[in-house]
Amino acid sequence: MARDPTTESFTRAGLNLIQQALSIYDADLRLAVSNRPFQEMFGLPEHLVTPGARFDETLRFLVTHGEYGEVDDVDAFVQTRVDQALAFLPHYLERVRANGRAISVEGSPLPDGGWVTVYTDITAVKRQEALLRARSEELSDQVLTHTEELALSNRRLEATIIQLQEAKAALTEMEARTRLVTEMTPAHIGHIDARGIYTFTNRRLSSLLPGRASDIIGRTFEEALGDETAAILRPTLARASAGEPAVLEFTEPASGRRIRTAFTPDEHADGGVYLLSTDVTEEAQARTALEQTHKRELAAQLTSGLAHDFANLLTIILGLQARLEKLPLPHGAHELTGATRMAVRRGGLLLDKIANMTGAREISPAPVVVQDFLAGFTPLAEATLPDGVTLAVTCNIPHPALMLDAGSLQDGLLNLVLNARDGIGDAGEITLALRDVQDTWLEITVDDTGRGFSETALRQALNPFFTTKGDEGSGLGLTMVYDLVKLAGGTMALSNTAQGARVTLRLPLRPAEAEARPRLILLVDDISEIRAHVRDLLTDLGHQVIEAATAEEAQTLADLPGLDWVLSDIHLGGTDGVALLRDIAQRHPALRLALMTSLPPDDPLFASGAARWPVLRKTLDGSVLAGLLTTKVTP
Repeated sequence: MARDPTTESFTRAGLNLIQQALSIYDADLRLAVSNRPFQEMFGLPEHLVTPGARFDETLRFLVTHGEYGEVDDVDAFVQTRVDQALAFLPHYLERVRANGRAISVEGSPLPDGGWVTVYTDITAVKRQEALLRARSEELSDQVLTHTEELALSNRRLEATIIQLQEAKAALTEMEARTRLVTEMTPAHIGHIDARGIYTFTNRRLSSLLPGRASDIIGRTFEEALGDETAAILRPTLARASAGEPAVLEFTEPASGRRIRTAFTPDEHADGGVYLLSTDVTEEAQARTALEQTHKRELAAQLTSGLAHDFANLLTIILGLQARLEKLPLPHGAHELTGATRMAVRRGGLLLDKIANMTGAREISPAPVVVQDFLAGFTPLAEATLPDGVTLAVTCNIPHPALMLDAGSLQDGLLNLVLNARDGIGDAGEITLALRDVQDTWLEITVDDTGRGFSETALRQALNPFFTTKGDEGSGLGLTMVYDLVKLAGGTMALSNTAQGARVTLRLPLRPAEAEARPRLILLVDDISEIRAHVRDLLTDLGHQVIEAATAEEAQTLADLPGLDWVLSDIHLGGTDGVALLRDIAQRHPALRLALMTSLPPDDPLFASGAARWPVLRKTLDGSVLAGLLTTKVTP
C-alpha cells in the first residue's frame, strides 16, 4: 500500500516535538521510524536515520565514535548486540555515555517483530541526586541510597506499566479481531474443558440448532445441546478429550438437520476440546440425490440387457402357446394355455415397470402453491377409495408456495394412499399430514387405521419386488416412491402407530420465491397457434398476457406502463428475437427478458441470446414457465 506523504509528514513533525529520542526497528533490523532528537543525541549521519538503515551499521558507527568507551573487539561487540536484538526482550536500563551524560534506555518489542526504543537524557536528575548526597549532611548515606534506589525503581516501574498497558491494548485488539472472525464464521465454534463445561463460544449455536441458547459459556455439554444430541456426541468427545481428533456427521434428532462436527484436542489444556460444527443438510440432500441417480444408472445397465432377453423369451412363449392352441388338445388344456398367456402378459407389465423405475428420470422442481396442490390431489385420491374409507388432509406449512416436482409428488402420494386403502379393507381412515420441520424439511405422513406393517414388511418393504399382496402386487410401488424421494434428496421411513401403519416422507424444504401479484407479460411469436398455447399456460399460472405477432408490434407494446416481462421467439419472420430484445433492453433496462426457440444450442442465434437472457426450449409446459417467472433475472 502506498504511503500518504501528508500523513507521513505530519507524523514525523509530531515525533520531532517529543523531547526524548525515539527509534523503531523492524523484524529485519532495519530502521522504520526515528525522530530528530535521536539523530542529534547520538550525532548520527543522515544515511543512518533514513528508513531502511541497518541496525548493525548504526551500532558500528556508535562504537567507533566512542559511544561505548574503549571496545577491544568491535566486530564481536556488534555481533553480540545484534544477537540480543534478534531475541529482543523488554528492558529498562540507565547508563553514562562517553561524553559524561546519563541516559535511560527503555525498549519494548512490537507484536509483528522489531522493537521501539525511547532514550531519555536524565543527566539533570543524576546531578540532583549527586548534589543531594553531597549537601545533605542530615541524611544518612543509607537513606540517600534508598532514595536513589526508589527513584530508579519508580522509573523502571513506570516503564513496565507502560509496556503492560501496550501489551494489554494489543491483546484486547487481538481478542476483538478473533471474536469478530469467529462471529462471522457460518459455523458454531466452541471450547469445552475437561469437566465438559463450555469456556468459549461464538454464539452461533442457535443458528445451527434452533431452540438452543446462544450464550452457553459456563453450561455443561448436556445443558447446551440437550440430552439427546449430547448423547450422540459424547463418545466422540471422550476420545477427543483423551487426545484423539475426530470428525462426526450425524442427524440432529429435533430438527432433522445434518450436522458435521470436528473435535480437536486442546494441546494447552489437558482434557480440553475445540468443536467446530457446520450445517451440511443441503450437502447431504444433494449427496443422497446423486447416490440415487448413480444407483438408477447402475440398475439400468444391469437390467436393460436382461429385460431385452426376457422380452424375447416371453415373445417366444406367446408364439409357442399360439401354435399349441391350434393343435387338437385334451380337455382342460386350453385353460392351461390361457393361464400361460396371462402370466406372459403379466411379465410384460412387470418389464414396463422395471423400465420406468430404472429409466432416465429427472426431478424438476417448480413453484407449487401447496393449498392448490392439495385441492387438486384430494378428489383424485378420494375417487380411488371405497365408501367406508375416508381421507383427511391437514397442512401446517407457513410458506404459501414451495419448490416441488408436483407430478412426482402426486404419483408418490397416490401410491401411498392406495397402499393404505389396501391395508385398511372396507372401513377406516387415511390421514395425510404436511408440516414444516424447523424450516429444513417438508415432512409428509400418511397414516391409516389398518393392520399395520408386519416386522418383515418394516425390514423389506422398500426392497424391489417385495409384496404382501400375493399375485396382485408387483412389489415395486413403495420402491418407486422411495426412488422419487431419494432423487429429490429426501428420506422415507416406515413405522406403526397405535392405530395402524405410517409412512413418513421428508423432502428438502425450499420456499418458492413466487411474486404475490400477477405479472403483465408481452408474448411475441409470429405463429398464432404457438401464441395461443403459451398464452393459455401463462394465464393458467395467474398472469396477464399481451400478444404481438411481429417485432414492430412488440416495439410499440414494450412502452406500455406496468409491463414486467417480454417473452419472444427467436425467429420472427424477417427479423430475430435477439435483436428485438437487445433494442428493448436499451430502452427499458428494468424489464425482464427471455427467449424461446426450437433451435439447437450450437446455433449462433441461440448462443447469442443465451449469453444475455434465459432461453426456453419448445415445446413449453407450465412448470418451465413458472420456474422462469420466479427466477431472479438481471435485465
